[in-house]
Amino acid sequence: MKVVSIQFLAMLTMLIDHIGLVWFPDYMAWRIIGRLALPFYAFAIVLGYYRTKNVQLYLKRVAWIALLSQLPYQFAFHRLEVNTVGSLFVCLLLLYLLDKWRGRLPLQCLLAAVFAGLLEFLPFSYGAYVLLLVLIYRYAQVHWFALFHFSLNVVSFLIKGWFIQAFSIFATVLIVFLPDFMRSADKVKIPRLVWRSFYPLHLTLIAIIYYVGSNQSFKELIRTLSLS
Repeated sequence: MKVVSIQFLAMLTMLIDHIGLVWFPDYMAWRIIGRLALPFYAFAIVLGYYRTKNVQLYLKRVAWIALLSQLPYQFAFHRLEVNTVGSLFVCLLLLYLLDKWRGRLPLQCLLAAVFAGLLEFLPFSYGAYVLLLVLIYRYAQVHWFALFHFSLNVVSFLIKGWFIQAFSIFATVLIVFLPDFMRSADKVKIPRLVWRSFYPLHLTLIAIIYYVGSNQSFKELIRTLSLS
């Protein structure tokens, strides 16, 4: 399975999710489809980490995407939190450090706990949930992916009330049980510039379209953002 095929499905489902969030919040079908985006991106991060020839360059690239996306993310969704790619960057950094200190299990566990706490208690999108999902894809056997992801969703529902996040399990089901379907997306050719710029670019467009259509002044938009 190629990283590009996962990224294509991630971009498509994320776009559907964000359109629904901004313009069709009362229609849950948009958000349900959008729940598949995070697992696809998390799995793509793990695949990319495995296959990259230069981990440090990969880290820098993800960091730049996160930085460029931060203001568009805040203006598009009125959220004072680090965007999802920023959360994925933290996950990627943890994978790098865990491998760097391979064989030192107590230190690795402490490091994972610190990173989970960082994501959960600071305003990061998805919190520790995304880190645990990445660790599942990184360290669990493939046939355990679905069970562990399902368990993570149950815990998230019990602790945070994230009912809709339960639908994200279908992304893992596709990855594990329908790999031929996933590979069918390999036929889609996506230039690197497109998928690297997609996250900040589509957020910028959403923010601009929303701002133009809302008839809010810029000062009102800033005030709304500061109160959210």
